[in-house]
Amino acid sequence: MQSLLQNLRYALRQLRRSPGFTLTVVLTLALGIGANAAVFTLFDQALLRMLPVQQPRQLVRFEWTGDFSGSMSSFGGDVQNYFSYPMYKDLRDKNQVFSGILAADKTNVGVSWNNQAEDEDAELVSGNYFQLLGLQPALGRLLSPQDDTAKNANPQLVLSYAYWKARFAASPAIIGQSIRINGHLFTIVGVAPESFQTAIGGYKPSLFLPISMSEIAMPSTIARDNLNNHQSIWLTLIARLQPGRTMPQAEASLASLWHTLRAQELTLYTPPPTARFAKGFVEKSHLLVRDDSRGFSPNRMDLKTPLIILMSMAGLLVAMCAINVATLLLLRSAARTREMAMRYALGAARSRIISQLFLEGGVLGLAGALAGLAVAPLVANFLVRLMTHADPGSEPYSSAIDSRILAFTLAISVLASILFSLAPVLHFLRPDLVNALRQSADTASKGSQRFRKFAVGVQIGLSVLLLGAAGLFVRTLDNLRHQPVGFDTTRLATFGLDPTNSGYGEDRTSQIITNTLDALSRIPGVSFAAATTDPELTVDTGSMDGFAIQGHKAAEGESRGFEAPWITASYFATLHQPILAGREFTAADVKGSSKVAVVNLAFAKRIYGTPQNALGGLITDEPRSKPDTTIVGVVGNIRHYDLRTELGPAVYRPYLQQEHPTGVVVYVQSVQSPETIEASIRRTVHDVDPTLVVDGLRTMEAQADMVSSGERALAILAVGFSVLALVLAAVGLYGVLAYSTEQRTREIGIRLALGAQRRSIIVAVLREMVIIAAVATVIALPFIGVLARFFRSQLYGVTVFDPVTLAATTALIVVMVVLAAVIPARRAATVQPMQALRTE
Repeated sequence: MQSLLQNLRYALRQLRRSPGFTLTVVLTLALGIGANAAVFTLFDQALLRMLPVQQPRQLVRFEWTGDFSGSMSSFGGDVQNYFSYPMYKDLRDKNQVFSGILAADKTNVGVSWNNQAEDEDAELVSGNYFQLLGLQPALGRLLSPQDDTAKNANPQLVLSYAYWKARFAASPAIIGQSIRINGHLFTIVGVAPESFQTAIGGYKPSLFLPISMSEIAMPSTIARDNLNNHQSIWLTLIARLQPGRTMPQAEASLASLWHTLRAQELTLYTPPPTARFAKGFVEKSHLLVRDDSRGFSPNRMDLKTPLIILMSMAGLLVAMCAINVATLLLLRSAARTREMAMRYALGAARSRIISQLFLEGGVLGLAGALAGLAVAPLVANFLVRLMTHADPGSEPYSSAIDSRILAFTLAISVLASILFSLAPVLHFLRPDLVNALRQSADTASKGSQRFRKFAVGVQIGLSVLLLGAAGLFVRTLDNLRHQPVGFDTTRLATFGLDPTNSGYGEDRTSQIITNTLDALSRIPGVSFAAATTDPELTVDTGSMDGFAIQGHKAAEGESRGFEAPWITASYFATLHQPILAGREFTAADVKGSSKVAVVNLAFAKRIYGTPQNALGGLITDEPRSKPDTTIVGVVGNIRHYDLRTELGPAVYRPYLQQEHPTGVVVYVQSVQSPETIEASIRRTVHDVDPTLVVDGLRTMEAQADMVSSGERALAILAVGFSVLALVLAAVGLYGVLAYSTEQRTREIGIRLALGAQRRSIIVAVLREMVIIAAVATVIALPFIGVLARFFRSQLYGVTVFDPVTLAATTALIVVMVVLAAVIPARRAATVQPMQALRTE
């Protein structure tokens, strides 16, 4: 221990004697280690961390395979992840392999308390939700099966811990008080534990409501009768395995029950389905059991590949930092050769020298880690907002540094310290004492020179890889930004408006929406104002309704589920979405008038062949009823979910013919920049009713940017990593050239004295580094395409061997080499022969 303390004190003295060197190394390591800590902060929460519940490894979730026809609503992921409420009850009550099964769904509700209304995320949960997860309340009690007994009979709710602190100032007196949810009184019975957010990953609900209250929380679902409808799937199911059971055992045990339940559901279809559909619905359908220890999260699916890419980039960056520091340590070692030779000559043990060098490296690594951790939360918070397009304060993931991040950062710093410390250790492992003790001896060994040149080549190669990846992501983002979406996003403002959040019932909701749109359309400079229940470019897969079509016999396996938004009059005019045939809705298309619909081109082509043939067609979303809705128009296809995916067949219906009117997303088309009318929009809505909440007012172009947030995050962060890599490579190249030039000062002086041209001196200095850079670039360029194949799903409109990207990468490397080499080359060219010959 005494020896370790002595070495530590000596290491600190050595580093204090070279403050410039120490600061350079610490900042270099802080860049790489800090970037890794920031990316890992999100990577850990999104992909690795288990739910903070009792025995999370026992939790599983379900997926199904096979055919389906009916209505679907989801918050992301495939339709196979969702189930009907009757199916949930059957699986819960009739299985023999689980301790219990819970159901959940996410939604958004209007919360009113003390005359203040706001929109909040909420989670609809089955009564056994908290019990099955093994959670205890922070205050009051949690929901129980007794709170989830019958439709609309249990107006109870639980607050999340964060919402309790933010909205109610952590007041214990809030228990037993009532707040309004979509205009209905609910009693607060408890507060969820502080460590728990939800069983749905990447989501922070403020409230937990019983599923039995779903029609109040989601009025738009009343027509579907979700609590009794076998053909409406909308719930995520999570189960807890009985002790000693495994997932394969549970899946095998459920097979018979699943087929029995599916066969019973098949009998509920009217008219009776075809034999092929029946076979796909029952015989070819399977219930799969998946691990759910980390919670079901479509957001995780979207983040997985980008985060793996960013983690890989951060790993390359910290590798470059370690190589750069190793090069700097070798340069410093040359100046310490005489010192180490003296220590060996005086009898110092080789193990003592080696431990001293590793300890110095460890001190530098720890200092770099501490500096990196200081900035990591800021970078992590920026990263979370960038990748999840979350508003400040609503980030689904935390940027705080916890024990897991500390442990990861410590491991990275120790590994980097060992790697870059190997360079001076190997340099001083077997020193030439005789030559080292001579004052005139050349302090740079051939081995260290070769390593420095190799290190520069590796850094340039890694820079090429990062630049290539950044180029592909930037090109992808540019392609998406210029991708036609089927409607005009310029001069378009959008916001959410839900009168039910302000206490209005269904009977008045549609009138308030109509009054608001009329008032908005009268704002000077506004061309049109319209609304929809299914907004554009929100990444939300939304809902699909099953339709019966007169005269159309569905092909075997053909889905009858279509996107089915309710829209107001002038909607297509507002969005400048082209009408290909017929007309759009007018103010006369109201409840009580003939039911009408407008379909998109994809629907018309699939069902009728042409837009003109679709006009006059009859459809219905009520399978047991005769088609009674007439198609009066056909519109062009649009990009609905995101900028990559074109909307499939869709049926638009008049908002004023909706049986159960709900909140909408409003679009306002102006003749000028939409930012200039935002204040007028807020003022106009306030004039209609001061209690109405304008939710998320933004331009449609900003919405388009949000929907491409993942691509934008990758592009921005990849460019950032690439710039840092270029700087590190340039610094490494400059250091090696500057040192090499200094070592060759006498040689250069002799050559100049013998008549060599200064231009030839510059060429001689640069030749070796140019060759190294060229070889590294040529080797690394093909690997851009090879590595890009692993993240091809993140690219759009660009090939993995994109010539523009490869050419730009090469050009940037050339510029970097020239800039890094210009000062050492000029210094070599200005050497004075007589002065150089006097230098030994």
